[in-house]
Amino acid sequence: MTFESGLYVVATPIGNLADISHRAIELLKAAEIVAVEDSRVTGKLLHHLGIKKKMRRYNDHSGGVERDSLVAAARGGVVALVSDAGTPLISDPGYKLVRAARDAGVPVFTIPGASAVTAALSICGLPTDRFLFAGFLPNKAKARVETLMELGQIKATLVFYEAGPRLAASLAAIADTYGDREVAVARELTKKFEEVVTGTAAELAARYAEQEPKGEIVLIIGPPADDVATETGDVDAALKEALETMSAAKAAGAIAKRFGLERNAVYARATELKAQ
Repeated sequence: MTFESGLYVVATPIGNLADISHRAIELLKAAEIVAVEDSRVTGKLLHHLGIKKKMRRYNDHSGGVERDSLVAAARGGVVALVSDAGTPLISDPGYKLVRAARDAGVPVFTIPGASAVTAALSICGLPTDRFLFAGFLPNKAKARVETLMELGQIKATLVFYEAGPRLAASLAAIADTYGDREVAVARELTKKFEEVVTGTAAELAARYAEQEPKGEIVLIIGPPADDVATETGDVDAALKEALETMSAAKAAGAIAKRFGLERNAVYARATELKAQ
């Protein structure tokens, strides 16, 4: 198998190393340089495959000098871009490198494969005809709720990555904002302790508050019910307008109904805006 010069975006396993594709293995063998997030992580994969390659770190802290060097190398040779697990650029660094390569006229190719987002969606039992992947929810409680209120208007399944120590708090915020929408927690996909747990956000928040989960987590939230008429737009702007003529309680009720959100979450936001 031969490969022309260029930058290759290569998907790697999210857990089970046997999930890597034959084409990805051949590409890694052919690459002059493998650009990695963490050489220790990718080094284990390459060792498993019996491949010895020059690795060059490329992550969120890399700048223009590193990008220009990789683009130059890809102009006359094969450069592979990998993440620690899954498909690069899906909540991972790399888009600036791809953009720089394309702007420079260097060919960019994909070697597709595993992705935790699509893997979790395929087995969670929630609607998949329309979904939005939104990375990680914010760390701070206020920003987390604001993000959920913004996304809650979208008629689609919502997908997030999450960390074990934050999972219970995120689920509690989802319960406060979206009520009894169905939620799925997919954990350690393709690994020995793989599990997918479904239920309401409140039920799962209680479950994971008792025992903090370990491993990589994908958090999936079902879309609003079809019989709930929701409006799309700026919730804060609508709240501010309503607060000009209504109390916080009445404004919260009206806006929650318009946007298909939980009244308590909207009321909390209304009181914040009124205080400001």
